[in-house]
Amino acid sequence: MAIYVVDSNFFIQAHRAIYPLDVAITFWEKVKQLAIDGKIVSIDKVKNELYDKNDELELWCKDNLPSDFFKSSDESIPSYIQVAEWASSRSDHYLEKAINEFLDADEADAFLIAFVLSDNGNRILVTHEKSAPQKKGRIKIPDVCDSLGVRTFKTIDMFRDLGETF
Repeated sequence: MAIYVVDSNFFIQAHRAIYPLDVAITFWEKVKQLAIDGKIVSIDKVKNELYDKNDELELWCKDNLPSDFFKSSDESIPSYIQVAEWASSRSDHYLEKAINEFLDADEADAFLIAFVLSDNGNRILVTHEKSAPQKKGRIKIPDVCDSLGVRTFKTIDMFRDLGETF
């Protein structure tokens, strides 16, 4: 069974744009159950991005996600090196600022990719980011994943793949 590793935008865009906490209750109940069942997880870097706003979403995550939902990104350091080498090797395309931002230790994207890559046969990265390989000012998750053979899904594709409805 695949484990779906969710990006911070999985939560943020759902809460702000598609499935507000006060309206789409069954969506959030489904997310909670998938987390409890271990079908979805995330990493500590995503937790840091979600827990810096002191908002309703942060409170929901604290109250509803299992204590082991956010995995340590430390286990994926060897894969992170591979991701960093990929980004650095693209200095002829991406601006230095884009590479530095992507590899910033406080940013989740490179660590998310590395976490999935470290068990690539069993993990799928779930993100709302869209591929933009022509952009020079920002490295997008799907573009790195495409190059490194990491599978990515949008939220709805994850639900379909799991056979889940809400």
